[in-house]
Amino acid sequence: MTEETPTIDQQRCGFVALIGAPNAGKSTLLNQLVGMKLAIVTHKVQTTRTRITGAIIEGDSQIIFVDTPGIFKPKRRLDRAMVNTAWRGAGDADLVALLIDAAEGITEEVEAIIESMVEAKQKAYLVLNKIDAVKREKLLELTMKLNEAGIFEETFMISALKGDGVADLRKVLASRVPLGPWHYPEDHLTDISLRAIAAEITREKIYLRLHQELPYAASVLTEQWKEQKDGSVRIEQTIFIQRESQKPIVIGKGGRTLKKLGELARHEMEDVFQMRIHLFLHVKVSENWADNPWHYQEMGIDFTE
Repeated sequence: MTEETPTIDQQRCGFVALIGAPNAGKSTLLNQLVGMKLAIVTHKVQTTRTRITGAIIEGDSQIIFVDTPGIFKPKRRLDRAMVNTAWRGAGDADLVALLIDAAEGITEEVEAIIESMVEAKQKAYLVLNKIDAVKREKLLELTMKLNEAGIFEETFMISALKGDGVADLRKVLASRVPLGPWHYPEDHLTDISLRAIAAEITREKIYLRLHQELPYAASVLTEQWKEQKDGSVRIEQTIFIQRESQKPIVIGKGGRTLKKLGELARHEMEDVFQMRIHLFLHVKVSENWADNPWHYQEMGIDFTE
């Protein structure tokens, strides 16, 4: 135990679930809180599929943040599994932070989330994100309207992208998590495997590069992670798509698109993992991958009938 590490009786530790509608900025906030890119961040909604956890030390407290999939009205089995995962994350947590896009305001999805929380008597911290895009008068009006629900312990105004207000949020949450010993060592950042982070990085590049041609019909699995004698890592990944017609979109003419996706993913993996990466991508058609329990297990979410 170092001099700075508090004794067991001084320590606090707890789980904080970050919930909200798709694209509220939960993944950006998690990455900002932890100081490392753990979660996929794109302009497309519903990109977070799993529960991603990141741990930080703030004073005498260890906070384990859980980034959950966006909560929306589900239509497909994958949608239902993602929404159930989000609500389960909220139910299991010691504290809940509801993130709302201040620029979007109170949408139907936000209303539905708050109604469910009121019904469940679920207390939460209200976090208004993207405040730099909203006038002060509108922020105050929005804050008053949202607090009429009577479920919010405190309100925070932040910019997850710029980091404004995030330190204050972190300090308050650190003071509110329960007394108890830390769950992880001081240097522990996440319980996500490097293989899973690598898969998320590649999936993000697919979304960013092919957002117009390819919707949400792609999944990435890290099939192999092999450490080499020179300290580098050989990674083999399979990109699962649902239709044969999507294959040329991912591969591109002469394999150019797939090569570019690999380059972008490899560069980010090397930056995140701080090691040399040899990345090999393969594309496989699996029409029913979204109905396969095995894929759900790999994503860390429940298979929903």
